[in-house]
Amino acid sequence: MVAPGSVAWRIGGFAVKPGGRLFSHSQCAAAPLTAEKLAEKIRAQKREQEKKPAREVPKDPVRRRVHELIQFSQQLQRVHPNVLAKALKNGILLQNKEIVVINKPYGLPVHGGPGIKSCITDVLPILAKMLDGMKAEPLHLCHRLDKETTGVMVLARDQETAHRIQELFRTRQVEKKYWAICVGAPESTDGVVEIPIIEKEVVSNQPHYKMTLAPNYRISHEDGKTFKVRRHRDAQVAVTRYQVLSSASSCSLVELQPVTGVKHQLRVHLAYGLGCTVLGDHKYSHWSKLAPQKLPGKALKRLGLEQAKVRHLPLHLHAHALTLPGGDEEEKKIHIVCRPPHFFSRSLKCLKLDFPEAGKE
Repeated sequence: MVAPGSVAWRIGGFAVKPGGRLFSHSQCAAAPLTAEKLAEKIRAQKREQEKKPAREVPKDPVRRRVHELIQFSQQLQRVHPNVLAKALKNGILLQNKEIVVINKPYGLPVHGGPGIKSCITDVLPILAKMLDGMKAEPLHLCHRLDKETTGVMVLARDQETAHRIQELFRTRQVEKKYWAICVGAPESTDGVVEIPIIEKEVVSNQPHYKMTLAPNYRISHEDGKTFKVRRHRDAQVAVTRYQVLSSASSCSLVELQPVTGVKHQLRVHLAYGLGCTVLGDHKYSHWSKLAPQKLPGKALKRLGLEQAKVRHLPLHLHAHALTLPGGDEEEKKIHIVCRPPHFFSRSLKCLKLDFPEAGKE
């Protein structure tokens, strides 16, 4: 015991006074402890600490699924590139002599960056070798998806094909369909959102940048009339078609067809244009702060969640289908469909949203 008022440090489970010895003569005489044994004891304690969180799995089924998603996203950043490449190979949706279409998993970024250990671009050479042998040219990206977005992603086997498909995306010849579970529902069941988007700095106690709307028209506060405003030079044209497929439990399932390809376009058009944020989109649920999404009571009840746990909800945005033009004849078009991930389907079921027939194929 350390006398009251004295100062001591704790090393490896033992209390040590300043200037004192780690082991007293009586301790050493009773049980000699070599440096090797001490190191082994510390390693054993560390192993026990690493095992402890794994055993603390929530009993509630919904919280357990949230816990599994968090673990999965973290594991993707620790997994060996060969294992990640094999997982992508097992999820291939289509391949031919020109392209390979993969099912992008949740939580896996396309490009590297600060704090990112694993990304799709890093494993493309390995994936190519798994498919076509050790002398295969690395696969090439044709477009990108956000880290949290799942679904159809096209890769090219050579640089020439990649440039050709990138040009198809740039000239808006590729048909893309996304599914999003939204909090709330648009007033109209279908329509077109055509509002330019711009990136702006959010001035708050946590300064950060977000994409937001830069409308060409505004409403006068004096007489309520609409008037055109000067277009911001940094604003990008953004057009999104949408259709509500199902609505229930204060939520909706919306199909989206982006005509343009602006950063975070679908999320911004839904949140700020239609007033129904994507479920799990904590970035665009608030403008002036970084905080978890606020869910209505009915949705919380259906999902079996407390508001305090909503911060763990993943983004429910899925690249469901993609059609590449193949020429003048309709049969030459390449149409790829991808089922939503398990967590997306479970949320649909919990919220009593009708699952589209296309997703059951």
